Amino acid sequence: MARRIEAHLVEGPAGKLETLLEAPEDAEPRALALICHPHPLFGGTMHNKVVYRVARALRTSGYVAVRFNFRGVGKSEGRHDGGVGEIEDARAMLDWSRNRYPGLPYTLAGFSFGSRVALSLGCALQDAERVIALGYPAARYPVDGLAHCGVPKIFVQSTHDEHGPPAEMDAFFAQVAEPKRLIWVEARDHFFAGGLDELEQEIGELK
Repeated sequence: MARRIEAHLVEGPAGKLETLLEAPEDAEPRALALICHPHPLFGGTMHNKVVYRVARALRTSGYVAVRFNFRGVGKSEGRHDGGVGEIEDARAMLDWSRNRYPGLPYTLAGFSFGSRVALSLGCALQDAERVIALGYPAARYPVDGLAHCGVPKIFVQSTHDEHGPPAEMDAFFAQVAEPKRLIWVEARDHFFAGGLDELEQEIGELK
């Protein structure tokens, strides 16, 4: 599907946030998606391969896909804030995106660190169509509020994710509140090496 792409610097809580908006060019969008990138202190940006593939899959299936750099990454202003300020960055970007496309249902998505941000924001707001959590680091973090979060949650995990391997991920997932779904993608590591095509297909086919 042809796309329209726009680059913006959006005012956020700690300064401007570097943003890319991709929209279907030959049809009206059916929904909106905000996609959060992996950990800023370990090289994570909105240009990460997983984030890019997710944005493309959603845009191809009719979404406006919005990617952005958290504070202190790329052209985004501010400094890393351990996840707290990054949730507020995502909230500001969601507000901006929904003002651009009022009335559209929205999805939050994120990879690794970004999956925790997306889930935290989605569970706080409670009105997302769904949250897509990719490469969730289940081996590192307890379930906490996800045990009571009623927003639809889709976890997409590599079969060889070193930060959320099958045993830890299954135990974590069992404690997460419904509605929920867990999708395994055959891949070599946390970054879905060797499985990016399958990942993109799975995201594009989500209902």
